[in-house]
Amino acid sequence: MAYNMALLLDSARKEKIKGTPVEQQIQKLFGGEVEAVIMEIPEEHAKKILDEFTTARIDSRGFLEDIPVALKRAIFSEVASKGSTGPEVLDATLAKLDEIKEEAKKESEYIPPPEI
Repeated sequence: MAYNMALLLDSARKEKIKGTPVEQQIQKLFGGEVEAVIMEIPEEHAKKILDEFTTARIDSRGFLEDIPVALKRAIFSEVASKGSTGPEVLDATLAKLDEIKEEAKKESEYIPPPEI
């Protein structure tokens, strides 16, 4: 079973995916107030994320939630560079898991502000 993950967008993130096929996947949420790209997360990738990050969970909508900001930033970085939301994005991101986990440890002390 595949799950979903929402990558929230601000104007800077939208600019990074402008002109790519990902731009066509933007969805408006919460009455159009929030824009996001909804990624499909294959079960094997979701299991790996759930195993590596104890706060991660699957909510009642089937969305992967409560994952570290560091992981979402890394995933978005790969989405922007590859212009895709396919499994190759997660493969490349999870290949950097040790580095991401180090960044995620810092979040318990301090949650970084969004990049502006």
